Amino acid sequence: METEQRSWTRADGWTPTSCGPVAQSAQVVLVFGATAVLEDPQLMGSIRKLYPMAHILGCSTAGEICGAQVSDHSLVATAIHFEHTQARMTQVSLDANSDSQEAGEFLAHALPHSVGAEGGGTEEKLAHVLVLSDGLSVNGSSLVRGLTKHLPKGVAVTGGLAGDGARFGATLVFKSDVPERGAVAAVGLYGSRLKVGFGSLGGWDPFGPERLVTRSKGNVLFELDGRPALGLYKQYLGEHSNGLPATGLLFPLSVRVTPGETPLVRTILAVDEQQQSMTFAGDVPEGAYARLSKANVDRLIDGAVGAARASCPAGSVAPELAILISCVGRKLVLKQRVEDEVEGVRSILGEQAAMTGFYSYGEIAPFSLGERSELHNQTMTITTFAES
Repeated sequence: METEQRSWTRADGWTPTSCGPVAQSAQVVLVFGATAVLEDPQLMGSIRKLYPMAHILGCSTAGEICGAQVSDHSLVATAIHFEHTQARMTQVSLDANSDSQEAGEFLAHALPHSVGAEGGGTEEKLAHVLVLSDGLSVNGSSLVRGLTKHLPKGVAVTGGLAGDGARFGATLVFKSDVPERGAVAAVGLYGSRLKVGFGSLGGWDPFGPERLVTRSKGNVLFELDGRPALGLYKQYLGEHSNGLPATGLLFPLSVRVTPGETPLVRTILAVDEQQQSMTFAGDVPEGAYARLSKANVDRLIDGAVGAARASCPAGSVAPELAILISCVGRKLVLKQRVEDEVEGVRSILGEQAAMTGFYSYGEIAPFSLGERSELHNQTMTITTFAES
């Protein structure tokens, strides 16, 4: 595997220049940038010229990661040339498939479960799926559920939901080379020589009593302990409630369905004052228990380091590429220390790994090897790749 990274900022004049030989032979290029940057059609045309043969998998962000640096209002492109791995891509519009689970099922059916080996020989089986979704018009839990329902056993899904800073205005995902609203894109990677690792950890501290979810529908929460959810939530936030939904990133919900299971963290995407409800990035099921969480800076950084360790277990092949997807809420809390979590990941993965990624509205990964993929919020999720 060979990779080549480029980043552009406003100071560059948004004029991408020619890249090296990897760009010409790359099968996949990951493109992460600010919403306003991706809306520039001339820039996007330049990206395609630089990577003529590659599937473009990319989205808008709440911050871009390139190496151990985090930037805003930039564009990061990572071209990947696999020596022994093939790639296939599929996309869907959430406008045409308003049901997020149906959109996931469509993607799973559209990706072949195996492809013919290059140069003949045995077919190559699907090894991993990377997915990026619009971050505002999706129920991420349902999307992941639909995807995993129809994928071969043992194939994990990792990825995330596009971001738009702390604005929650519009998010974009590349669909047919054009960044669009309401799009979901997935790349399937094929081959037995591809080694994939992943880890996903948070670091948020729960506080206050655990409350029963007494009325919800999918990712919309109406009542906790029989009381209007938004009003109860605002009581805890106090003066922070004036900035909802953005300030909700600082106080996510920790949700567990059964006793003893690892809780999932949920981030608010929108509030409805009339219905006194809150819409989250993923499911908040009726009968589950929810509890507020707050940040501890050192524990957030420790969580990122723990995710890195999980993504490259002892004895595994050293990662050649790492995709880091962290939550915008973590970035807002860490502030000037935001690069500490990325540098912590670098200290574990080593200098040989190319690192790219973005700050998101939701992260997709299994908790650990062998578990099912889930939508997470407020986590650092890392996917590592190497070829043997």
